[in-house]
Amino acid sequence: MNSGVSEYLGSLPEERRIIVKKIIDMILELYPAADASMKYKMPTFKVGDGWVAVANQKNYVSLYTCSQNHIKAFSEKHPYIKTGKGCINFKQTDNLPLGDIQSVIKHALSKSYAGQH
Repeated sequence: MNSGVSEYLGSLPEERRIIVKKIIDMILELYPAADASMKYKMPTFKVGDGWVAVANQKNYVSLYTCSQNHIKAFSEKHPYIKTGKGCINFKQTDNLPLGDIQSVIKHALSKSYAGQH
């Protein structure tokens, strides 16, 4: 794992670290060759033209993508989880729908969708 990403994880409170690490581990399991960096001061993973980033915010953990198109199905299926234009915001009390998060990651990083913004 990128040293900046490891340092970022180490700086998080334990309860947030668990959520962020779970998402990062999923990204790296799906795309082990993803280019990991600390773009915009958050762990960012790039594959081709697609990218996702994970960040600990004041009230939630966010999964950022480059387009609402990548999270549309997720937001329709999970209306109780807050979403933005291209991000999903998980509260600590939210159950993480891991299969659907995986679908968002694949949609954002796959060759067939990454270029569609």
